[in-house]
Amino acid sequence: MVDKGFTILVGDANGADKAVQSYLADKGYSNVVVHCMANHCRNNLGSWPIRELTAAAGARGFDYYTVKDRAMADAAEYGLMLWDGKSKGTINNVLNLCRAHKPAVVYVATAKSFTTVRVLDDLQAVLAQGDSASVRRLVTDLRLDSLRVAG
Repeated sequence: MVDKGFTILVGDANGADKAVQSYLADKGYSNVVVHCMANHCRNNLGSWPIRELTAAAGARGFDYYTVKDRAMADAAEYGLMLWDGKSKGTINNVLNLCRAHKPAVVYVATAKSFTTVRVLDDLQAVLAQGDSASVRRLVTDLRLDSLRVAG
């Protein structure tokens, strides 16, 4: 594959990040930077350059991994997210981009549809396609109570 002059920023998580890395490696794409936490890069299937991030002392789980997600949103011009209808991390990444006035295209796997999120209100259409119990939880966890979300 011939690189198109732009760089793809990808995480190191198992699941969607790893699947995207596999696709890019299979196609021979070289303009990739893998974002991971310091001293612990879980996946780098193309042996691409990495950007290691450090979390605050004591950070765990969601708070730990959102450090690299925020760094990717800061560095990106736009995002492509793959959402399973449940993941709080994916929606948090969309919020990071939205708050930085950067568009995010979200593929909702359960609905097999794409939605572009440019402003916070656009997120309603994405959340409406998610698992209702998971959406209620992430609306509370991410303090999205101002959104009118069905379910």
